[in-house]
Amino acid sequence: MINKLLLSAAIVLSGATTVEAAQKKSAKVEKQLAAQCDAGLRSITEDAARAHVYFLADDLLEGRRAGERGSRIAKQYIISQIRQAGLKPFLGESYEQPFEACAVQKLQRGVRYFVEADSIAEIKKQVHRTMYLSNVLAVLPGKKTDEMVVVGAHLDHEGVYNDIEGDKIYNGADDNASGVAAVLQIMKAFVASGATPERTIVFAFWDGEEFGLLGSRYFTDVYKDMKNVKGYLNFDMVGSGTDSRYLMYFYTAAHPKIGEWLKADMAKHNFCFDPDYRAWDTPVGGSDQQSFHLKGVPIVWYHTGGQPNYNFPSDEADTVNYPKLTDITRASYLTTWHLANEAEY
Repeated sequence: MINKLLLSAAIVLSGATTVEAAQKKSAKVEKQLAAQCDAGLRSITEDAARAHVYFLADDLLEGRRAGERGSRIAKQYIISQIRQAGLKPFLGESYEQPFEACAVQKLQRGVRYFVEADSIAEIKKQVHRTMYLSNVLAVLPGKKTDEMVVVGAHLDHEGVYNDIEGDKIYNGADDNASGVAAVLQIMKAFVASGATPERTIVFAFWDGEEFGLLGSRYFTDVYKDMKNVKGYLNFDMVGSGTDSRYLMYFYTAAHPKIGEWLKADMAKHNFCFDPDYRAWDTPVGGSDQQSFHLKGVPIVWYHTGGQPNYNFPSDEADTVNYPKLTDITRASYLTTWHLANEAEY
């Protein structure tokens, strides 16, 4: 009887020790992940934000109009940043995902471009326009290859209007060099963290957004594993030069946890903006998040709202609110961290 009691006690003690060891291991892993997350957060700087925006919104890029030289220069700049970070192309051997966009010929802004194969076939039966464009896509492999998160911003803007008196170049500093800068910094922050996310992360730079979300429409139309995309974070105009602390935080209403993340992160960090939490039942219109929502993907969109330079040549690099852009990038890095690592949302 005594031996049986001693054996039972030993088994209970062994079990308790095993549970305690597992708890300690779990706590150690959590502590390491938190340290890695913080390392990535510290890598996001105002200087980097300025460097990206000032280059992309320089007059030499001629407003980055889709299909034109300035847009191609912007892509090479983005690719150079991706290579420096050590990330590989998402699709095939090239960072660029080429596609064709066609439109029935009309005068001025009446032109509407299509990227869907059946529409292009019909359009080519008549007088039409064609643009040859390309998205830029890079991947950070996660532990799960069958689940991914996409972080994206459009790289194009309006280009040059030679019939305008004075400044003819629509530089697009806020729209959307600011968004590109944010995605580039989030990308490098994940690399700096040294952590392997649970889900694979794709960093996307869309072409032709100003002509009707062409790049994101093409990607979501032809990518065969859209069911694997568990979230999309969109950046379009996150550098408003106004003094306002206002930020619109759009997210899919059916996923309220996405809103709770930012509230928790705001409580931990002294970010220089005040979010307006906007749960959205049907997040269509305005930007590339529409393309993903229409495929059933939960979305997040940071947006600082309209401002006096919107869609004017005066949307220059020196009008961007860089402290705000930097803090928005930091907060959205944390949002991306949640999207890529949390089991459910």
